[in-house]
Amino acid sequence: MTDQLTEPQEAPARKPGIAHRLYTGEISYDFVGHRNRWYLISGIVLLVSIGALLFRGLNWGIEFTGGAEFSAPAAVTATTVDDVREAVAALGVAGDDLSVTTIGTDTVRVQTEQINSESNVTEVKAAIAQAVGAETDDVAYSLIGASWGQQISTQALIALVVFLVLVMVLIWVYFREFKMSVSAIVALLHDLVVTVGVYALIGFSVTPATMIGVLTILGYSLYDTMVVFDKIRENTRDITHSRHTYSFQANTALNQVLVRSLNTTVIGVLPVAALLFTGWFVLGTGPLKDLGLALFVGMIAGAYSSIFIATPLLAQMRESDPDMQEHRERLSRREARASEKAIRKPTRSVTVAVGDTAAAPVDPATLGLVSAKDVQAGTRQQPSRQSRSQRRK
Repeated sequence: MTDQLTEPQEAPARKPGIAHRLYTGEISYDFVGHRNRWYLISGIVLLVSIGALLFRGLNWGIEFTGGAEFSAPAAVTATTVDDVREAVAALGVAGDDLSVTTIGTDTVRVQTEQINSESNVTEVKAAIAQAVGAETDDVAYSLIGASWGQQISTQALIALVVFLVLVMVLIWVYFREFKMSVSAIVALLHDLVVTVGVYALIGFSVTPATMIGVLTILGYSLYDTMVVFDKIRENTRDITHSRHTYSFQANTALNQVLVRSLNTTVIGVLPVAALLFTGWFVLGTGPLKDLGLALFVGMIAGAYSSIFIATPLLAQMRESDPDMQEHRERLSRREARASEKAIRKPTRSVTVAVGDTAAAPVDPATLGLVSAKDVQAGTRQQPSRQSRSQRRK
């Protein structure tokens, strides 16, 4: 028996993935060219958000409006929060803004509107103690004034303005392009308005956890935008010596980093969605719900604005610069010259004589004297020996 050797077959070529095809420009979507569409969609979302803020307003927590806070030791179970809420709500002195949360596994916290009467405070403490099985004296009580919340709000606004100014300067220095700073800040403000508008629409309480989430999405939105801008800077280097416009190169850069941006967003949103689900549907209230909503909305809005707002707005502003206008005109003249040259390209012909009468010019390739390739090269084939002997006869 002899062993038969077979040549190994080559594996079929693997088709490139969508990320590679986007990066090489095999496929692409014209985000920049459809910028008016994205502006319209963003404008509608912003109008809805601003309308919600004007007509519904934000549901500020007691940290900003003032109120009373009670805390009591308790063996936390699955029904502890509901039992305490029902006991306090039955008194009718806590108001509509009643929040019951647990701290760890041994403490219950109750936040209500301001309670001015000392007797009402005693009633609330007794109801909480009875619900958790503790003594009334073990229930701690503290009053939160509205002035403290106003101070926090003022300091937060000042910090936000300072942050925006510093970010604009940093982007300007890093990219050496002021229009990139403007585009990034416009996209960032879009994310802030949309996030706060969603809070107004849903009615979630604005708490310190909300402010933490908002500050977090500022950094995330800027990171996503900077990734796109860095690729744009790479593609538009020496743009005036290129055969493409600034908008074309910016759109190419956006397609090249599109998959990376989407993957980063999805990976970041999944754990945040789990956090929001736990705070909203499992716990029902507390900082997890407020923090999760701010992060969830802000991260999605940040990914959207970096793709559909920041880059198209940057390309539009740069195309209005004199150097880019001159570059586009130069490209238009070059294209016009190429088209004119193609139209004026000469074709060779020969004249066939029949008897003493000269016929109209005829294409040499149709007579078999020269090939179409030789017509382009301007050469003529020599007649064969057989044709010479036939003429001698």
